[in-house]
Amino acid sequence: MAITTSTASHTFLASVTLEVADPEAARRFCAALGVDTRVRLRASEAHSTGFRGFTLALTVSRPATVDSLIGAATDAGATVLKPAAKSLWGYGGVVQAPDGTIWKVATSAKKDTGPATREIDEMVVLLGVEDVKASKEFYVGQGLSVAKSFGGKYAEFTSGESSPVKLALYKRRGLAKDLGVPADGAGSHRLVLGTTAAAPFTDPDGFVWEAAGSLAPAPSTTPASC
Repeated sequence: MAITTSTASHTFLASVTLEVADPEAARRFCAALGVDTRVRLRASEAHSTGFRGFTLALTVSRPATVDSLIGAATDAGATVLKPAAKSLWGYGGVVQAPDGTIWKVATSAKKDTGPATREIDEMVVLLGVEDVKASKEFYVGQGLSVAKSFGGKYAEFTSGESSPVKLALYKRRGLAKDLGVPADGAGSHRLVLGTTAAAPFTDPDGFVWEAAGSLAPAPSTTPASC
């Protein structure tokens, strides 16, 4: 399948903020999973039901590390949606945090070449969208660069050097199936993405982007890191 690339822009995903009912509890979960420096939190009681339309995916080096992180997540209160198991593409599992965020932990390796570690090689925020091609074009229009594109099934964008997480798009129903949850959902995504672009925006699927500068810590109203 064709892969296209583009390097014309300088706009990136700069931060990821989860909107949660209990920031302290969510902070403890983040610490247990080892994503303290990669995710920010913001208190919110916004209505949200069913699938929120995204997952945070952690890529690691070996199956033992997948098991270690899945175990740490469940010990911190996560619910297992898909137990860690081998597949055609590698080994991985899916959990849902107490705040409702779905996390996927996976590796392309099918056998261990060493002991488990807590090292995360890459973190990706994978947005489930109705039309991958249309959403990709929208994001290119906002100044993001396409790193990989597989027709209307998947698109991945170039990350900035200091970005803690990558951005990718996948069909919403396909993503829900991969995560082991029904595709239906309503209300807030409970997710805010920080952009290096000059102005905030909302994408065709309702995912909200705001200026990354507004995410700096400040008293009471702005988010803090996990």
